[in-house]
Amino acid sequence: MNLLQAVYNALRLPELRNKLLFTAGMLIIFRLFANIAVPGANSAALQTLFNSTALLGLLDLFSGGGLSQFSVVAMGMNPYINASIIMQLMTVVSERIKDISKEGEMGRRRITRYTRMLTVALAAGQAYGLTVLFQNSTPNVLPTNLEWFTRLAIILTLTSGTVMLMWFGELITEYGIGNGISLVIFAGIIARGPRTLISTVQSHTTGAGIGDFLPFIAFGVIALAVTAFIIEVQQAVRKIPIQSAQRVSGGTRTVQGRASYLPLRVNQAGVIPIIFAISIMFFPTILANYFAAAPVDSIFYKSSTWIRTNFVPTGPNITMDIVYNSLYFLFVFGFTYFYTAVTFDVYDVADNLKRYSSFIPGIRPGLQTARYLGAVLNRVTFAGAVFLGFITVVLPILTSRITGIGSQQLYLGGTAILIVVGVALDTMKQLETQLIMRQYRGFIR
Repeated sequence: MNLLQAVYNALRLPELRNKLLFTAGMLIIFRLFANIAVPGANSAALQTLFNSTALLGLLDLFSGGGLSQFSVVAMGMNPYINASIIMQLMTVVSERIKDISKEGEMGRRRITRYTRMLTVALAAGQAYGLTVLFQNSTPNVLPTNLEWFTRLAIILTLTSGTVMLMWFGELITEYGIGNGISLVIFAGIIARGPRTLISTVQSHTTGAGIGDFLPFIAFGVIALAVTAFIIEVQQAVRKIPIQSAQRVSGGTRTVQGRASYLPLRVNQAGVIPIIFAISIMFFPTILANYFAAAPVDSIFYKSSTWIRTNFVPTGPNITMDIVYNSLYFLFVFGFTYFYTAVTFDVYDVADNLKRYSSFIPGIRPGLQTARYLGAVLNRVTFAGAVFLGFITVVLPILTSRITGIGSQQLYLGGTAILIVVGVALDTMKQLETQLIMRQYRGFIR
């Protein structure tokens, strides 16, 4: 079932049509708020800052372009995503949180409530950090002599914008189609795509002839090839054969054994490792901006100036560029292993298989099964970690060398394509599942 056919069939069913229209309406409202700027910001200084700082562009990617306009939803879903990651990590660190997560629907609601509370706290802290960052940036986006009332108003506005987006995402998940949080990020990337493309073309063409557009033709070919490659990897799974033994259920009913498989996705972690890596790599820049107002002859000012100039993905120092991008790749690689281990506990999976009288042919249930799954997962995760590192770090550099387009503009391309393709595939799978369910329901009636 192709994309157009699935959408057409969904629009013919009133229930699915209402879900699609509700989803579209919520995303349109989100885009309207993304264009409402917070008063007091210097738009020209903001544009200059984003043109010179690729890391801010990565943060802007997850806010749907709201950060580059310093809008009401400037922080996007970043605080919520970070809060969700922290709560997932807490299920490993804290036995109490882990027990709560296993309490079914009631436990899920409690975890959701904790995540919301943590989102508000993280949003307020990030809003304060952005305010300080834009006050001490070069050039200044916000006045350096902000009154406490104005600063508090900006922090409350940005925090409220994140809470509103979190609410939008939950409403879409419950009443619409697809994962609401992912779709909000997806809509932001799609909405800012044409503007980014036009500005890139204008900055790299002189109107001399068709030769100006050859790099963009090459870029289009590369983009299509990369999209096809991402689709293949996103759908790739390692199938572990599972055999269920014959067992008696309810004392009288015999359940026959059957063969199935356990799918291990190559990219089990999604884009979460990229978010982790961005947070770590952006921390020195944030710290440096706190000392930007120090005396010019102090070590703090000199250090902060050096960090803001050189510790960037595409700076004037080639050696530091190599160091920076190598660190970025290693962080993405390492966090892929870390997050996969957190979200896929091989011992829990082995225990569940044993509890339901299932086993991997040739492998003993219990500890041996867990060790086997761990070994297979390590090999699969290695491919996924290399894939994420290549898409986010290596691909922009290679594309820049091939096309001649500045890597500053291409640094977001791989990550954006990865998010767009991943969300589109997941949404289409959910849509097709809804269609199949209603086809069966109609057949039964």
